[in-house]
Parts: sequence; C-alpha cells; structure tokens
Amino acid sequence: MNRIYAIFGLLVFCLAPVTALSADLKLVVLGDSLTAGYQLAPEEGFPEQLQKVLDARGHSVEVVNAGVSGDTSSGGLSRLDWSVGTDVDAVIVELGANDALRGIKPELTRKNLDEITKRLRERGVEVLLAGMLAPRNLGPEYADAFDPIYSDLAKAHGALLYPFFLEGVALNPDLNLSDGMHPNADGVAVIVENILPKVEELLAKAQSS
Repeated sequence: MNRIYAIFGLLVFCLAPVTALSADLKLVVLGDSLTAGYQLAPEEGFPEQLQKVLDARGHSVEVVNAGVSGDTSSGGLSRLDWSVGTDVDAVIVELGANDALRGIKPELTRKNLDEITKRLRERGVEVLLAGMLAPRNLGPEYADAFDPIYSDLAKAHGALLYPFFLEGVALNPDLNLSDGMHPNADGVAVIVENILPKVEELLAKAQSS
C-alpha cells in the first residue's frame, strides 16, 4: 500500500505545473562605487533598491550588481566579458566618474565607453548610459570635452541615455555620505526614482528585441 501511495505521489508531482525559477530578463549594472553600494548596507545599494522597486511594479527581471568601487572606464572595459555574461539582456553603464576625478583625458574615457557600448550592442544587449558631469574645478575645457561623451555615444550606438546619474542628489548633504561624494540610502532612493522611467524603457526594449 505504501508503494502505491509513493507511486501516486510521484505522478502528482510530475504532472503538477512547473513554476518558473528565474526572471524573464537579466539586467546588469556595470559601474563603480556609486552603484557598488559604497559604505551602505547590502540592501541599500542602487541595484538592490532598483530590484525592489521593479519587483513592486511587476517586472520579471533580475538585477545584478556589477559595481566595483574605484573602477574607471578602463577597468570596466577590462572586465566587461566576465561581468556581463551571454545570458544578459540589458546593461546600465555607470562609469566615468573616477576618470574625471583623476583627471584622465576625456579622449580615453570616450574611447573606453565607446568600446563598451559597441561590444554590448553587437551582442544584442540593450544599453542605458548613465551620464556623469566633470568636476568644475578641472576647468571649462575639460568639462567641454567630458560632458558630451554620454549623449554622443548614445546617439552613435542607439543606446538610451540618462544624462546625469546623480541628478537631484549631487551636492545635497542630506542625500550623501560624509564624504560629500557618495549617496546615502536616501540618496540612492532618489536616484532610483528619477532613473526609473529610463530603466523601464530599457526593459521594454530588451523584452521586444
């Protein structure tokens, strides 16, 4: 009798509907300390807060944190292939802030971000470029060369653009850590709220492609 029950249970298990164990889309956030969650609790970083909001809005997407504190555009390019696997549908590229802070030539930053975006688009990955602005103490010539990089590359590669990742957060002491450069948890929440329409547009493009 026990054997019959066991066989019956196995049949029920095999005939039961299978629940999907993975999301429909995979979104990687390729960035630096601004997205890595610098000095924040694990659930307070940008990818983690973005995941929570997207879940609440009914999106079937897995958000992966590929942020590395201190990374430059050169570093992002060097780790592109292992940070963004073949199963990725979309990428938010948030790189360049450390380039500007270190006074790296904008021509090199442009070259690196161009290569990152080109290689992702050639793979059929949808891209959202999260722009940065050069610190004004570097002078107008540097800013004039650096600031247009993101919009130029978005146009060149058919990528989406969010002009300034720290919009509404930069220089606000209530939304930044004591260093005045990295967003605190509240600052990250503002960034997520502001960038959300572009992220949803990115996911819609990835879903349809």
